[in-house]
Amino acid sequence: MMTEGVHSMNSMNAARHDHESGYARTPIQKTALIVGIVFLIVGIGGFIPGLTHSTEHLAGAGAHSEALLLGVFQVSVLHNLVHLAFGIAGVAVAARAAASRAYLIWGGVIYFVVFLYGLFAVGNEQANFLPVNAADNWLHLVLAVGMVLLGVFVGRNRVATSAAGPQR
Repeated sequence: MMTEGVHSMNSMNAARHDHESGYARTPIQKTALIVGIVFLIVGIGGFIPGLTHSTEHLAGAGAHSEALLLGVFQVSVLHNLVHLAFGIAGVAVAARAAASRAYLIWGGVIYFVVFLYGLFAVGNEQANFLPVNAADNWLHLVLAVGMVLLGVFVGRNRVATSAAGPQR
């Protein structure tokens, strides 16, 4: 009888592990996948005339790139490649829940660092190698906060539990 209970518990743990490790199965994995796809779209869009104004002025890197994604956000080949890398990472990590959560949280931290960089780099052509403008800065701040919040809260159990059971 005891053996059956242990076997049943092991089966439940294995099923739970399989559920969490399937591709884009949990809410956090789906969230990472969606964020990754959005980054891929933005990265590709940075190379497409019409979505990016003045693609003929798209530079490899630096403040002298005059290309503007959606006519607002300053981009360069390097900037677009960063978006593509974040997109590929998001699609890749959607295979594991823990990796998806880490991608969102640490990706948000990285975007906060990019926001801080932008505060210094906008108006400083020598430092503005990515390049970024004021609109990029605000977007990077929104991405930073949004990604961290998604990473922290998506898929978390909202009911506090203890050894005695759920607390209501």
